[in-house]
Amino acid sequence: MLQFSVWKQLTIFAICLAGLIAALPNAFYVRVEGHNDAVATREAGLELDAEMENSLNDWPGWLPSALVNLGLDLRGGAHLLAEVKLEDVHAERLDAMWPDVRDALRDVRSSVGTIRRQDSNSDELRVRISQPSGIEEGRAAVEALSRPLVSLTSVASSDIVVRTEANEIIVSLTEEERAATDDRTMRQSLEIIRRRVDEVGTREPTILRQGVDRIVIQVPGIGSAEELKELIGATAKLTFHPVIRRTSNQDAAPGAGNVILPSIDVPGQFHIVDRSSVVSGDELTDAQPDFDQNGRPAVSFRFNPSGARKFGDYTAANVGSPFAIVLDGEVISAPVIQDHIPGGSGIITGRFTIEESNRLAILLRAGALPAGMIFLEERTVGPELGQDSIDAGRIACVVAFVAVLVFMLAGYGLFGLFANVALVMNLVLIFAVLSTVGATLTLPGIAGIVLTIGMAVDANVLIFERIREELKRSKGPAGAIEQGYSRAISAILDANITTLIAAVILFSVGSGPVRGFAVTLGIGIVTSVFSAVYLARLFIVKWFEWKRPRVLNV
Repeated sequence: MLQFSVWKQLTIFAICLAGLIAALPNAFYVRVEGHNDAVATREAGLELDAEMENSLNDWPGWLPSALVNLGLDLRGGAHLLAEVKLEDVHAERLDAMWPDVRDALRDVRSSVGTIRRQDSNSDELRVRISQPSGIEEGRAAVEALSRPLVSLTSVASSDIVVRTEANEIIVSLTEEERAATDDRTMRQSLEIIRRRVDEVGTREPTILRQGVDRIVIQVPGIGSAEELKELIGATAKLTFHPVIRRTSNQDAAPGAGNVILPSIDVPGQFHIVDRSSVVSGDELTDAQPDFDQNGRPAVSFRFNPSGARKFGDYTAANVGSPFAIVLDGEVISAPVIQDHIPGGSGIITGRFTIEESNRLAILLRAGALPAGMIFLEERTVGPELGQDSIDAGRIACVVAFVAVLVFMLAGYGLFGLFANVALVMNLVLIFAVLSTVGATLTLPGIAGIVLTIGMAVDANVLIFERIREELKRSKGPAGAIEQGYSRAISAILDANITTLIAAVILFSVGSGPVRGFAVTLGIGIVTSVFSAVYLARLFIVKWFEWKRPRVLNV
């Protein structure tokens, strides 16, 4: 039982060696971090400056370079809690249906008469017809526009509800469609925010959905919450609308189905435009900072095939008419269509600085947020406070570690020394796993590591106390060691498995700091069992084979 087969010994040593190599970059954190930044810059096709060239050569390429990512509370940065305005998306969804509803009713105009869109609440679309006798035929024509909705909760359910009141046809979204739209909107918002944050080169942001309509955004290394809000809060929603007319009266009635928007180019001027866009920024494939024919900063853009076709068809049919380019509810340009534009590309001009044109291009490339957001909570953690947290966590780990080492050495002598070596390797393995999987270490995560130190020793205490009991029963050294491990293993596994279950539950239902604690605790449980049951035992077996003691002093 005390014999370890050769393959088991090789496996244990291989795991320890791999752990040492994987954890090594964290001992040279600043150097490796600079090397990684230089590698990322080179892979992006950008030119390296002299400092980055030096950083690139500071770390051997044949060694691993994965680091433990530091969380917001350790590195410093910005924290935002945003609420997505989902109701706006429902209203836009109904607005986008108006052209199809209008065309469907025009097909049965002989029965319904004239068609007019009416002002209504944001959750419904109202259309008045002049011939009430054709109301049912009109309703059937609109119902034909409905599509089946397949979701986790319903199959073949319609996406719209069509009802009638007097001479009005009313269209609204079904509850299933609203829920599906909300889910798509949140997923799209998460992805777009992630792309926007990635564009500016921040390290390991945390972007998580919280509840039904909220998003937690934590970006380590960014200057302030205001800077993060400017990057994320701008919707960068680019749309192209037909212009009904221009006016200088901000309070002018736009009419049903229209909206009045301010002009950026001409202060005091307003444009009344059709609420339904011809082409939207969702169909953009690229946007780059550029200069117009007068050398002023601008942004060039290109549509995908679908957007290019719609853009080309509209410009061909409306030569001589003004066309509004709308960004975030403001008309940045309203040129007159001089000719058919078939290529699907164009340029946005306005009163931009070079910095503004670069920022707008980044936002457009990342995509438009599908809905506006309200920031409910914002917090900035300075780098000094983050460094204080690191220092405090380091002190806590060192104090706990030294206290445990002294206790084990004083209480169990040579066996305690073996346990201490295994404990050191346990910490190395924790950082190796955190680096390999790309986990983020937070202040609660450090607390999880400190707790793991105590739990790792607990397994050795159970084993060594069991060996003492076996020695008191007049067992020989070999028998006592064998029985100590075999009879303590069940208690060790029971204790660690139940703690692991708790860590999994914390990770599943928790968020933010709770998850950070659960990750380090879960990893620490697995590595502590390995270090106590296998590594420390291997040390003891090798020592026993070498010394062959007649008496054990445990």
